[in-house]
Amino acid sequence: MAASVVLNGAKSATRTSAETRARVVAAAERLHYRANATARALANGRANAIGIVASHWKEDANLYFMEILGGIIESATPSRQTVSVFMLQGWEEAQQRIPEICDGRVDGLILVAPRLGIDVSGWMPRQVPVTSLHSENAIDGVVNLEPDEEAGSFEAVSQMLAIGHRRILHIGGPAGLLGAQRRLAGYRRAHEAARLQPPDDHVVHSSLNADGGREAVLDWLQRHHGEKIPEAVFCANDAIALGCIQALAMKGLRVPEDVSVVGFDDIWFARASSLATVRQPLHAMGRRATEVLMEQIQARREGGQWQGPANIILPTEFVHRATLKSPR
Repeated sequence: MAASVVLNGAKSATRTSAETRARVVAAAERLHYRANATARALANGRANAIGIVASHWKEDANLYFMEILGGIIESATPSRQTVSVFMLQGWEEAQQRIPEICDGRVDGLILVAPRLGIDVSGWMPRQVPVTSLHSENAIDGVVNLEPDEEAGSFEAVSQMLAIGHRRILHIGGPAGLLGAQRRLAGYRRAHEAARLQPPDDHVVHSSLNADGGREAVLDWLQRHHGEKIPEAVFCANDAIALGCIQALAMKGLRVPEDVSVVGFDDIWFARASSLATVRQPLHAMGRRATEVLMEQIQARREGGQWQGPANIILPTEFVHRATLKSPR
């Protein structure tokens, strides 16, 4: 009992003599004693750890995820929280894996871009708080944070129209994906506000990576051989924009002299290459998600319930850079 009191820094350690405390510390050093974090977490009901669940394991370098992870770590580190990343091979694994993760090793979870069913009541753990980022749908009991995607898309396309572009090709994300639908809605709303109607064949869908963007542009150019090329391309994310620029270069077209290109996200590549884009506050989203999760954990420890909103929307910002200029 004396050893436990001294090594755990309990308040009752002040009732232990200085001689005894010194003997305990000396013995611990001699034996290379280290506290068992798992046992301590079990005893205290606190792991001082948060988990991140994502499904990006097949991608070489998912800069979207890395930006969010940086914000999470920045917020968790001052609170001395361990951050563990759990990668799924697909969100269909979530029903089995998430309950396994919530076995006492973490105090809470952050789900990054989850694609779960609407009804998760039968398997989503209730013993730990869960926060999500960019969830495909509302999840009961889970606080979600997301950017205002439609507003960002609307602002970007409005700026493109304002400087004279009329034939704006939109390379969207996969059909049916919520984020892709919102960005497409902003594209269309900007045209409506300008009393313009984009051609039906100026909206195509792509996977959310550079390969998808490149193939989508090459396919469009091949199907429209001999016709006027778009004056600009608005891409659903920065990775698609990279593939778009590669495809245009393969066809001898210059950016922005021949075709302007605008992305969405403002990941590291966009900043390094001076890509015009819509800035999602990815770092801030990760930081805020961690703050919300910590507030939820603290409220639960105190026997209460977090009183914040179920959905938190963060603003986006259009960033005008070198890949966007007025059409010739």
